Amino acid sequence: MPTFTAPDGTELAYHLRGTGAPVVVLPGGPMRASAYLGDLGGLSAHRQLVLLDLRGTGDSAVPVDPGTYRCDRLVDDVEALRVRLGLERLDLLAHSAGGSLAMLYAARYPERVARLALITATPWALGMPATTEDRLAAARLREGEPWFAGAFPAFAEWLEGGGDFDPAFIPFFYGRWDATAAAHADREGEQFNDEAAELFGSEGAYDPPATRAALAALTSPVLVHAGEVDGGPRPDLARRAAGVFRVAEVAVQPGAGHYPWVDDPEWFVRRVAAFLG
Repeated sequence: MPTFTAPDGTELAYHLRGTGAPVVVLPGGPMRASAYLGDLGGLSAHRQLVLLDLRGTGDSAVPVDPGTYRCDRLVDDVEALRVRLGLERLDLLAHSAGGSLAMLYAARYPERVARLALITATPWALGMPATTEDRLAAARLREGEPWFAGAFPAFAEWLEGGGDFDPAFIPFFYGRWDATAAAHADREGEQFNDEAAELFGSEGAYDPPATRAALAALTSPVLVHAGEVDGGPRPDLARRAAGVFRVAEVAVQPGAGHYPWVDDPEWFVRRVAAFLG
């Protein structure tokens, strides 16, 4: 397992999957170990995946200063990884909350980004959060599912600030709730750093006007990949986020939720591999 040292001395780990030209992959969560990404449905057959374990997650060390879990401060770790890999410019793929980190990196280091793929990424860094209404509207698309009636009322209550997260809600995050999705979800528990997740988007993490202005000048191609039934982001929000960039394309994967490489790996890999080249 390769490692490198962040600017503040924290030892960080990354994992390599596949061969070929590297693409740096940032996990979501926020602050979830990269293991849940696997080989992104087989994308590793086309490119070498460089899966970063963000500080305090997976095989990376816990930092001395918890304040460094904040999203904008993690940008330095991504830049240190680029230097460690010896890349003049990098192809960057980010999932979910990792999309905000990727956008902040591209805003600060536009000359270092060759291509940027944002996979079901809620654009917090752009000041465009997924709303409760977004998530409920997406959830209602699943009305025909056998588990819907037992899960939806409590899911709605949780989204509106009442009650705790219940594992019964997990099917809403997948486009197809089957044995494959359940096996992926079962591995979730040990992968989160809850303290880091609380600090990831804390005060000062984002400056949406400055980030939008910087990304409007980015000349690198951007893919904004959404799931048809995902609530965060819904396809409409993904399209709004894509509108910030100078050169962007939107892909809406049919029937997919928040983990599109699990829902339909062939569709996902075909589309993302074509973008990455």
